[in-house]
Order: sequence, then C-alpha cells, then structure tokens
Amino acid sequence: MAVYTDISEAELTAFIAQYDVGELLSYKGIAEGVENTNFLVHCEKANFILTLYEKRVNPDDLPFFLNLMEHLAQSGINCPLPVARKDGEVLGQLAGRPAAMITFLEGVWMREPTVEHCSAVGTTLAKMHEAGQSFKMERKNSLSLHDWRPLWNKCMEADPEMEASLRTEVEATLDKLEANWPSDLERGVIHADMFPDNVFFLGGKLSGIIDFYFACTDALAYDIAVCINAWCFEPDHSFNVEKGAALLEAYNAARPLSEEERQAMPTLCEGAALRFMLTRFYDWVTTPEGSLVVKKDPNEYIRKMRFHAKIDDISGYGLSR
Repeated sequence: MAVYTDISEAELTAFIAQYDVGELLSYKGIAEGVENTNFLVHCEKANFILTLYEKRVNPDDLPFFLNLMEHLAQSGINCPLPVARKDGEVLGQLAGRPAAMITFLEGVWMREPTVEHCSAVGTTLAKMHEAGQSFKMERKNSLSLHDWRPLWNKCMEADPEMEASLRTEVEATLDKLEANWPSDLERGVIHADMFPDNVFFLGGKLSGIIDFYFACTDALAYDIAVCINAWCFEPDHSFNVEKGAALLEAYNAARPLSEEERQAMPTLCEGAALRFMLTRFYDWVTTPEGSLVVKKDPNEYIRKMRFHAKIDDISGYGLSR
C-alpha cells in the first residue's frame, strides 16, 4: 500500500456518496507498500480501505483480483471483500484512477514474526492454495521469470552509475535461473506477495490476508518461496531455520509437498529473492520525490539471493527430506 495520488475531501465525499456507507467522517493515506494508492476511510456505518489502482496495474486484471477475494472468502479464507456501490458495481473512478472500496479487516501485522506466526502462515497459505483450485479465472504472473531480465535492464538504465560487481552478480543469477527454472510444478492461484504487512493477527491468531494485487496463476511452490523470503529471515538478514521449519512443516501438513516441489525450493527461493530485489531497486531509483511512499531497501534481497545460492535442498530451510 502507498499514496501516489492525492485526493481532496470534496472528491472523496462525492465518491463515497455512490455507496450505502453513510457520511464520510475522516480519511488518511496509508504509506506502507509500493503498488497502489490507499486510504483508510472512516464512514458512518463502518471503516473501509479505499484503493486507487495506479498505472502499473492493468485495469483488465481488476475483475480477477476482486472476484478472487470473493471466492476465497466464500471458501473460508478470511480476506477483505469489495464493496458494491448503490448501482451494484464494485469499480468506480476517482482522481482519474480506477477505484474500489474494500472492507476493513481487523488485526495488526507482525513486525517481528515468531515461529508460531510462521507456522500459522504455512497453514493458511496451504489452505488458500487448496481453495484457489476451484477458482475458474486465471491471470498470468506479470513478474515471472521472463519479466525479470527486462526489469533488470530498466534498473540499469535508471541507474547508470550502478556498481559493476552488482551488474555481474545479477546477470549471473539471471543466467542460472533461466537455465534451471522448474516448469512442471503444480500450478494454481498464488498470492505472490504474502509479506508480514499483508497478513493480520488478532489475539495471537491469524485473522486474515490482504492485498491480492499481485495474485496470479503460477507454481504453488513459488508462493512458499516468497513466504520463506518474507517471514524466515531476521533483521540482520540471517536465516532462522526454526521459522523455516515451522512454515514448511505447517504447509506440508495441510498440503503435502511433492518431491519435485521439494527439489525446486532452493531455485524458487533464489528467484523470489531476485524478483523482490528487482522491484525494490526499480522503485528506489524511479519513485518521484514527494510521494507518500515508504521505499524499501533492495540490499536486503541481494543478501538473501546470496544465501539461497548456497542451499542444496529443502533441508537447508528446515524441512527434513
């Protein structure tokens, strides 16, 4: 989440009037995240998240995202729901952007996840993957292996003074991943961005998942790799094998991993680290000054890439063979 597009109270009041939510009481921008503009909106009847979909989001993908949230909620996965306007539509226009109101999900995200939190994430991710198998819509992963090299080229163009050693390292990693990326793993709906700030806890229990705007159809095990990167490293960037074991064991108990998925995990984890390094790097050098956006340091994921490159099999992440 972030704020790229500001809105006036008059604009928002007119937009809110299209919904049966009562009068606008207050609103504030949400700075965390990097993809869309988000506001916490307080109305007479309830609180909501207002999302303005920025230029990096293809408007044609919005039905996939919104329908997926409805499908998962109906399947027992706690996630926000799009709010219908008085005319029955869920998408509108605000400040020249497609916009939607989403129900507010109670809970807080864990800035210092514990082993127990990682276990809960593993279980919930597996259940989400199972629920997604009956979702009929598909969406290509717009940040898959084939998109990484073009994005890297954009990063180099945006930062011509980049260190030569980094250029060499990333080029070598891309070469390795392109030569070894698995193509025969079970596919389905993945969240693709299940970081701690997109998972809420309440009373010690996982209360829901938010921000499905990277969701797509891809290898289910790749989603696990994203979570290993997001949840199982400490602030000093060291890997916590107990957290890795908790996440993988909980996932495996709910949806057993195939031998192919187990073998592919180091490659998937290294690829996921590269993917987030690239988007962080690109945003770091191209985000306009003055945007209410918390930029994230790409160096964290360079270190994670190097860690994964040394792992031989899934036991390196804590799951016994």
